[in-house]
Amino acid sequence: MAKHLKPKINTEDAQLIDIYLDAIWMEKGLSDNTLSSYRRDLVQFSVWLTDQGVIMKRCCRVDIQKYLAWRVKERRKASSTSRMLSCLRGFYRYLLREEMISEDPLLLIDSPKKGRPLPKTLTESEVELLLDAPDLSDPVQYRDRAMLEVLYATGLRVSELVALRLHEINLNQGVLRVMGKGGKERLVPLGEEAIHWVMRYMGEVRPALFTHDVSDVLFPSRRGQQMTRQTFWHRIKRHALTAGIDKTLSPHVLRHAFATHLLNHGADLRVVQMLLGHSDLSTTQIYTHVAQQRLQSLHQEHHPRG
Repeated sequence: MAKHLKPKINTEDAQLIDIYLDAIWMEKGLSDNTLSSYRRDLVQFSVWLTDQGVIMKRCCRVDIQKYLAWRVKERRKASSTSRMLSCLRGFYRYLLREEMISEDPLLLIDSPKKGRPLPKTLTESEVELLLDAPDLSDPVQYRDRAMLEVLYATGLRVSELVALRLHEINLNQGVLRVMGKGGKERLVPLGEEAIHWVMRYMGEVRPALFTHDVSDVLFPSRRGQQMTRQTFWHRIKRHALTAGIDKTLSPHVLRHAFATHLLNHGADLRVVQMLLGHSDLSTTQIYTHVAQQRLQSLHQEHHPRG
């Protein structure tokens, strides 16, 4: 059986990448997922450069252009190339700032144009079907029901949901304290329905999920520990199948539904921005396109001249 070969990366580039990632972790407080994504992009670029006989500090604009041409030939998505270029821009700006290079090789490089895909979402009736899918006679599925209710009520990221601790929920006040991207904290209201399900879950089900040591994780796994976001995403897909929802769903499906349904019912865009924890309003604005599509379809369906 052939062994899995690690990418070839020279020692100097590897050290440079480590120094840069340590620096931006200190400066910006980026999450492990973001840092891993940056590392992947930088290592892949370094491996390609090494094959060309070039190291990262000696890279020039022509090398960048050749790399972009290679990505086009490899049919890499414009969105991933744009993300990769953003990563490289930050990397080379850092090297320039620290006087490790004298010229930024990306100075005259434009990002590829890309369409803005609309987020996949669910209708309100589909959300109801998904919420009703878990079998409440099973403690684990009862936990899932409470988690789904919280997701739809708050618009949390799945990674934020699975990381919730007991001290971060206040059922009397009906709020969650969430640590989002970049270590930014926000308060998110739960709503009566989610409070109802979480109270029942905590009183009747949560203690039964612990067979050994008890942790402070709000929604523990079968082993009583924090579950991964991948594990819960698999469970969402399972419940969607049970509910008969025949759509290709993203891990953020209930987050998207939360934002879209709020806007459909007249919520202010900046309020939705704060609830989602978006630092930039333009990130939230994409949901207005989904809401507009829904309004247009309703108009066509119900208006006599639609």
